[in-house]
Amino acid sequence: MKRILGVLLFAVGMQLPTYAEITRIWLTHRTNVPDSIVVNWESDLPGTSEVQFGPTADYGKRVTSDDETSLHHVEIPVDSRDGVIHYRVKTGDQRSADAVFKTYPTNELRIAVIADWQGRPDLKSIRDDDVHLIATAGDNITSLWSKCGNDNHDCIVPYLELIDAYPDLFRSTPLMPVLGNHDREIRPRGTHAPDVPVYDVDAKAFRRFFELPDQEWKWQFAFPDFGLRLVGLDLSHILDSGTTWQTCHAYGDDSEQFRWYQSLPTANDEFMVTLYNEQNSNIRRKADNKWHDLFRRGTCCISGFGYFAERAVVDDFTYYNTSLSGKGDQYPDPDSEFLASEDNYILLSVQRHGGMTVNIKTLDGTVIDSMHFDR
Repeated sequence: MKRILGVLLFAVGMQLPTYAEITRIWLTHRTNVPDSIVVNWESDLPGTSEVQFGPTADYGKRVTSDDETSLHHVEIPVDSRDGVIHYRVKTGDQRSADAVFKTYPTNELRIAVIADWQGRPDLKSIRDDDVHLIATAGDNITSLWSKCGNDNHDCIVPYLELIDAYPDLFRSTPLMPVLGNHDREIRPRGTHAPDVPVYDVDAKAFRRFFELPDQEWKWQFAFPDFGLRLVGLDLSHILDSGTTWQTCHAYGDDSEQFRWYQSLPTANDEFMVTLYNEQNSNIRRKADNKWHDLFRRGTCCISGFGYFAERAVVDDFTYYNTSLSGKGDQYPDPDSEFLASEDNYILLSVQRHGGMTVNIKTLDGTVIDSMHFDR
């Protein structure tokens, strides 16, 4: 009888969960180079943070934080190339299942650039591209107020719902987002500028949720092995500056943002791709065309301002627009050379000792525009 009871108790114990599973996990970068990665997660209850990681599911390494929180950001080193890192996170009795991300390559680097994520489309084509990084050109959520109520600067619910929409993608591919106006819309915009601000210019919720380099509302991230630098700027709805509709930081030639961008190093053998959420023809003319002059030190700009796919060329410099919701209103660039109403994203493919190919792709994986840039 004792033996039977023991077997029953063992069987019941095997059926009981030993921990609550953590499922909201996303990866970002906090430093300016890819020698480390930040593992972010939300736990049901506040607690300390622990990431176990290694080349296999045996892990072998860990990084911890004693801060009690339910929103966790833990940075771990990445000291290998062309491999994988297994990891899992833990907070108190809560933990995640094993997850895996690729380390960066040695020969070809692939980056997807997307914008207008509000519709939550199927991103199978991006997964098929086996990208190493996802960058955005803004508007990662619909708004803050629709889920959080008016004037709630801290609420991160819309960003949590973004993670829930693509759980496998975000736990396996780091994300480097850029701000758009929707990412900090704290009350409905309306048809007339109200007496109070519609947008949180400081983007408190965005910066609380994502761990990014520099000031987070603007950042730069370089791949020295590939001679590639990504730059994220805070440019959106610049014509509303000075009103309660103002959404982004100052952009004049005396502004902190302009001077910071101007100070970035450039080299003839480096590709520099600049990301923002403003209409290309608007921003390049500002500050007496000084923005255009600064952009031309790099390779190309990618915006997510409009709902269409576009490539424009001005003074031999290329401006792109991309949108996952690409079948909406068009605002063609006066210098447009390619324009299409297609749900689309941009794939950057950079060869370590060669050039960079920029493809505009539909969500079924079809290339609808392609350009190659030499160093």
